[in-house]
Amino acid sequence: MSRARVARRIAAAAAYGGGGIGLLGVGLVGVLLAEAKIAEHQLDTLKGEPPRADGRYGTAFAAADAEPLRFAILGDSTAAGFGVDRGRETPGALLAGGIASVAERPVDLICVAANGATSKDLPRQVDGLLAQTGSPGPELALIMIGANDVTQMTKPAVSVRLLGDALKRLRAAGVEVVVGTCPDLGTIEPVRPPLRWLARRASRQLAAAQSIAVVEAGARSVSLGDLLGPEFRGRHEMFASDRYHPSAQGYATAAMAMLPTLCAALGVWPEIPVGHRTEGLHSLAKAAAVAASHGGTEVAPAGHWAQLLRRARRPLSSVGAHAAAAAPDSVEASMEASVQAAVSTSDSSHGRGADGAATWE
Repeated sequence: MSRARVARRIAAAAAYGGGGIGLLGVGLVGVLLAEAKIAEHQLDTLKGEPPRADGRYGTAFAAADAEPLRFAILGDSTAAGFGVDRGRETPGALLAGGIASVAERPVDLICVAANGATSKDLPRQVDGLLAQTGSPGPELALIMIGANDVTQMTKPAVSVRLLGDALKRLRAAGVEVVVGTCPDLGTIEPVRPPLRWLARRASRQLAAAQSIAVVEAGARSVSLGDLLGPEFRGRHEMFASDRYHPSAQGYATAAMAMLPTLCAALGVWPEIPVGHRTEGLHSLAKAAAVAASHGGTEVAPAGHWAQLLRRARRPLSSVGAHAAAAAPDSVEASMEASVQAAVSTSDSSHGRGADGAATWE
């Protein structure tokens, strides 16, 4: 069965309350558990919590009278930035700085993401966010969820239904939402066949079904898919010491992939030159399936269709921040400069000190 049909079946099961397709055949569970134990012993385990990153970013980019944008991030440990030591290295901080640079407005970051979260935790996170911000909600939210749903073998339809419910609540509160779909767990080095193949298949099926739910809710998705695969393979500096979560450089790479879509959701991202994009209109199921296999691919609503947009990217190290800022030869170079500027600016404007909390004035 094609990935598009599987994704549509999972999404349909979510819509109608069914359990959906199981991630694995029963006969493979024993082998999977044995391989999982081997992989677990090969991974170092990080302790503690992600550094705090809530606060105001980008006042250096904004006019004196510019109203702050509120940007929320929900989801799991990757959304929270687990694996880095400083708040400015988390994806929320990098993205808040990048959004502030593009929008020329300060950005107030609110992070309710948490270690170990699955889609079952989204109702609580949405409750906490809306209680904190009141009505209307924040202008923009990013959700990164799915990896723990796969490792804990949550039924995909359950995961997708919970994500869809969270999206509906946020959209009803006036929030523009972007979802970073489930990453490809088959890219983790200590994970070996057949677990690697099963993890990749389950991850991509869930990611495709998530994209369907996202677009149907009037939001946008960005595939994290194999984003960390080619660029991360053989480059241990891209991973934290547990060889599972991204390092600061890894989070910056993911932030570069998501920043254009977040800015586009706010209506502040410039049109991409034709030579730097490949896009088209497809059925929603097909667009979701294609995106699941291509990291950094955006799926957005387009009437009765879905728009598939692949943004040209370059490795973070390929262009220096100052060179990109001085002569950006593409939107991607400008984006890279924004992310790099957010990092460099945070070095001199970090407000609260040792615990990693941030007030980026």
